[in-house]
Amino acid sequence: MKCIIRVNFRPYDPSQPYILPQSLDDWLPEGHLARFISDTVDNLDLTEFYKYYRANGQGSSAYHPRMMVKVLLYAYCVGVCSSRKIARALVDDVAFRWLGAGNFPDFRTISEFRRKHLKAFQGLFSQVLVLCKVAGLLKVGVVALDGTKVKANASLSKNRTYDQLLKEEEEINKKVKELLDRAEKTDQEEDELYGDMRGDELPPELSNRKSRLKKIREAKAELEARSKAKAAEQKTRNKEQKSGKEKRGGKSKDSSAKPDGRSRINTTDFDSRVQKTKGGYIQGYNAQAVVNEDQVIIAQTVVSDENDIHQLIPMVEQTEETLKELGESPKTFLADAGYCSNDNFLKVENKDYEVLVPTKAERKQRTESGGSIRGRKPDSARARMERKLKNPVRAFVYGFRSRMIEPVFGQMKFCRGLKGFLLRGLEKVQGEFSMWCTSHNLLKLFRNQGIARVSIE
Repeated sequence: MKCIIRVNFRPYDPSQPYILPQSLDDWLPEGHLARFISDTVDNLDLTEFYKYYRANGQGSSAYHPRMMVKVLLYAYCVGVCSSRKIARALVDDVAFRWLGAGNFPDFRTISEFRRKHLKAFQGLFSQVLVLCKVAGLLKVGVVALDGTKVKANASLSKNRTYDQLLKEEEEINKKVKELLDRAEKTDQEEDELYGDMRGDELPPELSNRKSRLKKIREAKAELEARSKAKAAEQKTRNKEQKSGKEKRGGKSKDSSAKPDGRSRINTTDFDSRVQKTKGGYIQGYNAQAVVNEDQVIIAQTVVSDENDIHQLIPMVEQTEETLKELGESPKTFLADAGYCSNDNFLKVENKDYEVLVPTKAERKQRTESGGSIRGRKPDSARARMERKLKNPVRAFVYGFRSRMIEPVFGQMKFCRGLKGFLLRGLEKVQGEFSMWCTSHNLLKLFRNQGIARVSIE
């Protein structure tokens, strides 16, 4: 007697036709992040995006900016930033297809849209901050500043000193001359080289060297400009130290300054620098952010500097300006010891709020907190800051810094995949980081009970 096994499977027939067409809207669950992004972007002012297009309707049709903004912001929220991956996701991923609404721009269109509208994307950062305020996520009793090193779209091996650039330029000039002389020797060699072409095209070898020579000359010019600016800044600083007064007007120029032969520049991305990280050295940028107690980013930028010491004042001023527009002001501003300098402390002493920056590493600062804070007021701003942080209350408040700012960079890098910037050049990288920060704040809004329909009016 045979045993009959009956398996209870759900119906499965990929070729089964539907009586009525299926709606893509039914495929995306309610409360999905893509729906939130779509509803939020519908409440944003995209005037800056529309300015790029002709108002008379002439020319070929373009993809709708609102659709492109939704797709790109959602892509950054889920860590899919490559234009090729976004184009692929518009075909393969239900959420991307839902946002695209039947549009499938190729990767070149996506990349070009992002590149052309970087400034407009930066403007969305402040609009999303308004939404955060409406949602009650903009508490600014305590704000914290920190920086993180992010890899540039360039290799460490492409760094060259000024002397190396001079040597390479000389070698390429010599090789180019040899190639030109050889090309002009006989008509027979020219025919063999060009075949059936007109004969005036550059050979590939010569063309590559000429483009390489152009890049080297641009790198040399950049190093020379940096050297002149540095010399002028030092000259101004020396005059200020002698006179004891800050010089008014523009900085002095010293056109005679020449770059040190050991000065280095990356020939792929001139603005990037060699950055030291815990994992070693990278070719990259220094990204700066200020966050509040809810880990909402309220100020951000990217710089080329290898250290943070010159970023405290610019970030303090940017935070003040941003919060002033929102009708807010911080009570306490926290930064780590990387921003410590006597000049910085002097400039923030008279603020309406307190700025706390340790003069030592946080571990040493914790062991030294709680000492005597009595006696005569110290003469130097640095000593006064040290004395402030010996106060148990201030030391307790400062302890919130790392748990406020460091998780933000951790979420970007390890949860959403910010391994490095895709664009090159400081201005473009600043725009790209702004998109990362805007998407971070959108995720904060989404996780705050999924508030999607908030008006910015």
